[in-house]
Amino acid sequence: MVTLRYDEGTIRIEGEPPECPFVEYDERSRSHRAPAFRYAELLEAIPNADDRVLAAPSPGALDTDYELRDYQRAGLEAWREAGNRGVVELPTGAGKTVVAIGAIASLEVATLVVVPTIDLLEQWRDELRTEFGDPIGQLGGGTQRVEAITVATYDSAYLRADELGDRFGLLICDEVHHLGAEGYRDVGRLMAAPARMGLTATFERPDGAHETIAELLGPVVYRLDADELAGTHLAEYDIKRIEVELTAEERRRYEGHQETFTNYLASSGLQLRSGSDYRELVKRSGSDPRAREALLAKQRAREVMMNAERKLERLAELLERHRDDRIIVFTAYTDLVYEIAERFLVPPITNETGAAERREILDRFRRGDYSRVVTANVLDEGIDVPDANVAVVLSGSGSEREFTQRLGRVLRPKDDGGRALLYELVASETAEERVARRRR
Repeated sequence: MVTLRYDEGTIRIEGEPPECPFVEYDERSRSHRAPAFRYAELLEAIPNADDRVLAAPSPGALDTDYELRDYQRAGLEAWREAGNRGVVELPTGAGKTVVAIGAIASLEVATLVVVPTIDLLEQWRDELRTEFGDPIGQLGGGTQRVEAITVATYDSAYLRADELGDRFGLLICDEVHHLGAEGYRDVGRLMAAPARMGLTATFERPDGAHETIAELLGPVVYRLDADELAGTHLAEYDIKRIEVELTAEERRRYEGHQETFTNYLASSGLQLRSGSDYRELVKRSGSDPRAREALLAKQRAREVMMNAERKLERLAELLERHRDDRIIVFTAYTDLVYEIAERFLVPPITNETGAAERREILDRFRRGDYSRVVTANVLDEGIDVPDANVAVVLSGSGSEREFTQRLGRVLRPKDDGGRALLYELVASETAEERVARRRR
């Protein structure tokens, strides 16, 4: 008889091991071991094993009042058909949480939900409590309590992954692209949970780490984009790109910084066609003054184009044109947030804004006391943002993920059936213009 036990992030195999490429002999314990995340595969390879891996308390019978929409039900069914493993990719506002709650209710096993921020942790905790009642465990935000259904931040789950690895039968990773970060991968690796679900609006990562996520949780099993839901479950939308010219002084500074940067690239052999080239530049900047000068020049050129004065002139026009709409303004720089807040009397939300103040601003935005807010990255993900119908993107990282998340903030269906609108302000004849064109 082969016995399986959980042991510090691995499955210890006592008895004759199966012929699996991921099973290795451990000289220290004189037993064979497999990574904990391979537990489900081990069970398939040893169907008659004495399975003593999970010490997971059952949450009991679970029921939910949610009526899944057709595409949510299709996503859940696709995940079930894939062996209760895989990633569901749906646009922001499409109800990914509902799919996960459907999975929890259908399996009725101990569940760990992992999220990137305290705000999301609180939202999930309250949602799960509403659906399934108390107790709901929490790891993060000053609380460390494990229950049959528990919500944790990635930080907390990472710190306790080997300790909690045998406590849950279902692992749900919200905003699953975070799982690709080097340390957070241990959340997937050290947990034995045989059932695994990832949720995201944008699965692929530019560094290719989504391939590791697919190994840990399973591949994308269901995917819909915003266009497929627009007009039915999400608002119809338009994206308008507005090009602005740099002033003569801004152009002089931008070209000067760009020249410093490109001259260094020409002499260094780097082309920045991949993330590895950029990492090499950062590495060199630690010891090479010219590399450091080039890196600083690139950053300064970016600041010039993203903070172009004429973007604020166009923003003034848009705020006036949409004075009766609900608007979120996005930027990449905190200083610009405060400048906009002061110039246009718009409440600001940055990473310096306390949780209580942020909640008050968003509550007033929800009630209609405020019709517009301005933020630097904070509202991109992980926060329940009230309905808005206009987004203005002054600057950002240029990534598809960030753009998709910002678009999702205005895609919730409108009571009047109106269209959502996203304006993208781009400095012409700059790297920003090329990035925007490539992304679209």
